[in-house]
Amino acid sequence: MAGNDAEFIAVVNDTDPKNGGKSYALKITGNNHAQILGKRIGDVVDGIFVGEGDKTLSGYKLEITGGSDKTGTPLRRDLDGGSRQSILVTQSTGYKGQVVVHKKKGGDKKRFRYKPDGLRRRRNFRGNTITQDTRQINLKVVESGKKTLNAILAAEAEAASE
Repeated sequence: MAGNDAEFIAVVNDTDPKNGGKSYALKITGNNHAQILGKRIGDVVDGIFVGEGDKTLSGYKLEITGGSDKTGTPLRRDLDGGSRQSILVTQSTGYKGQVVVHKKKGGDKKRFRYKPDGLRRRRNFRGNTITQDTRQINLKVVESGKKTLNAILAAEAEAASE
């Protein structure tokens, strides 16, 4: 397997109101990649599997809230498995439920967004299970560790700049 194929981008959302709801992007590679495979949306994972080297989030508990695959197709909580499926949806996760209309009046082009009642469209989604095709995983902090996320990841940024 190639090096880039065996990695996830983990977007960790800091739920502590003191930190202003910041999000941090970390990589999950190697053995940690295998620990995340097969998990589902809503599962809680140990923070030690997120990050690289000594910059892991040990002591943290993180809940999987969503993600997307290599083409940007979102994961959806109510679909079982990890396969790609085409389903008929109204306005909900992964679909805004709006129609964009381009109208040309005079010399300018305008865009109008309509949200008709009962509009349904067929859209592609992935199931709720993390697979090899998943590229991004969204996580939120359920239980904090001893050090703040900002302290852990600021030290990483300083080491990278040197």
